[in-house]
Amino acid sequence: MKISVSYLTSNYEKKQTIKLIEKTNADYIHVDLMDGGFVEHKNFKIEEVLALLSDHQKPLDIHLMVFDPLIYIKELAKLNPSYITFHIEATKDIVGTIKEIRKYGIKVGLSLRPNTDIHEIMPYLALVDLILIMSVNPGAGGQSFISTSSDRLEELRKIRAENNLSFLIAMDGGINNETIKLVKDLDIAVSGSFICKSTNYQAQIDKLRE
Repeated sequence: MKISVSYLTSNYEKKQTIKLIEKTNADYIHVDLMDGGFVEHKNFKIEEVLALLSDHQKPLDIHLMVFDPLIYIKELAKLNPSYITFHIEATKDIVGTIKEIRKYGIKVGLSLRPNTDIHEIMPYLALVDLILIMSVNPGAGGQSFISTSSDRLEELRKIRAENNLSFLIAMDGGINNETIKLVKDLDIAVSGSFICKSTNYQAQIDKLRE
């Protein structure tokens, strides 16, 4: 299982938090971008994101919680992220958005909110590289893990196996050293406040990897 660290909620300012993540053996930096429309909070201006992450060393895993993700992809591609993930409810042109992300050589993810029916993403599973299960309601850090998320993981793993598909499965929200035991079959676990609200990032990541 790989670990992606979200800097959304931290004891430090963003630049310092990212530097601390870079010093660990985390696999990705998880970049949560919210527009204040698709979710309640707004936390970025595109030029600030580009400046903040311009010299990143670890691969980026960008999660767009925005309406019309197409308008951000060209700029975000400048960061050469590994993944850009968006929500199917955020656009009327899901296939077009997938193609636009791929145009820049970036892998594509779709995110499942807790109330999104898995069957809604079925037509797109062969077109994407990653499915991100939200194990909290998107839009704020520090929320508690929704226990039924483990059932969604198992359902997606079954669909993947039965249809000979290759997408990875990630989960984001309330992941700590206890809840990760419920989702050991994940490919990527996204953890934020459990790591970034601590004084020792590597020690917390080690607990997730146990």
